[in-house]
Amino acid sequence: MTFEVKMTKDEIIEGLRATYGKEFTAPDVRGFCAANDIAYQTVTKKLKEFSVGRGKWNLEVTTKAVENIEKSFSAPAVEPTIAQNLVPTTDDTFVKFGPFNDLKKILQSKLFYPTFITGLSGNGKTFSIEQACAQLDRELIRVNITIETDEDDLIGGFRLVAGATVWH
Repeated sequence: MTFEVKMTKDEIIEGLRATYGKEFTAPDVRGFCAANDIAYQTVTKKLKEFSVGRGKWNLEVTTKAVENIEKSFSAPAVEPTIAQNLVPTTDDTFVKFGPFNDLKKILQSKLFYPTFITGLSGNGKTFSIEQACAQLDRELIRVNITIETDEDDLIGGFRLVAGATVWH
């Protein structure tokens, strides 16, 4: 017979904040639950007001803040006030390896050409792409994809806002 450790909502929030900071995902919560012998469902129910997406929480964002953000999507878009330079800087320590020349050819073509690059963590996949963009003076936008990422995070999707279906 097992007994679940009783933790208050404040204890759970403080424990998660101390371990993972203000933002965390489902795997983080599962790790916290395992370390504290508490059920995942119990913790997620107590964190409902901080949910900012499927399997994502932010301790500084509440449900009311998310509702206000949804309302702001119906406002007209504005031009950004600060122009950003998205072209990375070249790094003299970079050494070409693997499919670097192929990546460079793909970027030079300026065509949409989805490319899947795999390899061990830390072997320089991202750095290689960054340096190819830097050498070609091309803008780079990096998107980290995890097991929690779905297509709505990347391309958007329909949301129910004030009784109407709206693309976000």
